[in-house]
Amino acid sequence: MTLLHALKKLSAKYRWQLIVGHFNHRLRGRASDADEKLVRKTAAALKLQAVVERAEVKSFAKTSKLSIEMAARKLRHEFLVRAAKKHGARTVALSHHADDQVELFFLRLFRGAGGEGLAGMKWRSPSPADKTISLVRPLLDFSKAELLAFARKNKIPFRDDATNFTSYFLRNRIRNELLPRLRKHYQPGLDKAVLRLMEIVGGEAEFVGEVSRRWLETGRADLPVSPDARQRVPTGTDFIKLPAAIQRRILQSQLSEAGVVPDFDLIESLRQSADCFVSVGPKIAIARGANGKIIFRQAEIPKFNDSELAVNPGRTGRAEFGGRRFQWRIQALKHTGETPVPPTQQEFFDADKIGGGMVLRHWRAGDRFRPIGLKSAAKLQDLFVNAKISAARRRELVLATAANGEIFWVEGLRIGERFKLTPQTSRKLIWKWSNLAV
Repeated sequence: MTLLHALKKLSAKYRWQLIVGHFNHRLRGRASDADEKLVRKTAAALKLQAVVERAEVKSFAKTSKLSIEMAARKLRHEFLVRAAKKHGARTVALSHHADDQVELFFLRLFRGAGGEGLAGMKWRSPSPADKTISLVRPLLDFSKAELLAFARKNKIPFRDDATNFTSYFLRNRIRNELLPRLRKHYQPGLDKAVLRLMEIVGGEAEFVGEVSRRWLETGRADLPVSPDARQRVPTGTDFIKLPAAIQRRILQSQLSEAGVVPDFDLIESLRQSADCFVSVGPKIAIARGANGKIIFRQAEIPKFNDSELAVNPGRTGRAEFGGRRFQWRIQALKHTGETPVPPTQQEFFDADKIGGGMVLRHWRAGDRFRPIGLKSAAKLQDLFVNAKISAARRRELVLATAANGEIFWVEGLRIGERFKLTPQTSRKLIWKWSNLAV
């Protein structure tokens, strides 16, 4: 509502022709209808045309097997594109603000996003429903508090969405629980620090993306010294000579364009090994050629792999299994009051709970696993589905079982709940893994 009034006030000066678009998600019954009524009434008072559509988001989410959030987003953006095209508009203005950016940063951080994702929303970007329609976000630099103050000062009517205060959605928990705690106990200037970090990360991600795009188009990744510089710093044209960040973005771009989910483990597997095919779907396998280009081929879905390797933890050890190299060591754990955080491709376990023997093997029918944070064990197949790991690739992943046969680690998933470090842990198992070079 604040955005609408601001654009209306500026429209005469810039000769904008405004149309009000409202999508009723039908998620809050009468409250949703009251939102629609307010929009229609406000548009009429401002002498603007209102375009309104409705949809049963819950039903669509169920039939499409999407979360309610994703279903609502998809339907909303499709409506905005339809409305824009029908009325000859090329731009849709959205009212995202600075608080939305901070929430999005943590939401994507928890999902393991890279630099491009952590950079957040851009002031202008193409619509996810149609690249020919631009989305603009004029309020990104303003906090919610500033927008509320403006609305109240100018007597702009608005309605609160009651679902914003529930704990059902992760974004709401971030907004209502995590961020207030971080601001109060850790960093009063959290928002400013996060927004600054997003700006830095975004600039670096944009640079990496541009270099990667140039390499894919020309086979070279010459780095400009500055935007105005005539000279460039040449880099090696061989894929393996490129910095790791450039390699990852090159692979990510190709996977995204091909419709393959570019998760980190898949990218690392391709990056570290050339011509090593990985299944990513029914009868589809991909590999990275020596030149860095993705290769596709038809592949049969492998059957369950019964191979396994029994190892004795000892105090130190190493083993090779399933195309992976494993290293481990056991050391006394000194409690400092803080939970140690392992580096990438490394985990910590309670050595005494694992026991005197481990087995490395692949997923088998009926396997159950209790990841950290879950109250009970679940079918490993269901966990793979939730993690969006393809049916073919999950058979290639390696898992490890403790002396009693219980799974304590699955490649690509969280560690086992029962084997995590606790205040009672006296010995820590440091577990490392990497791909074998081909």
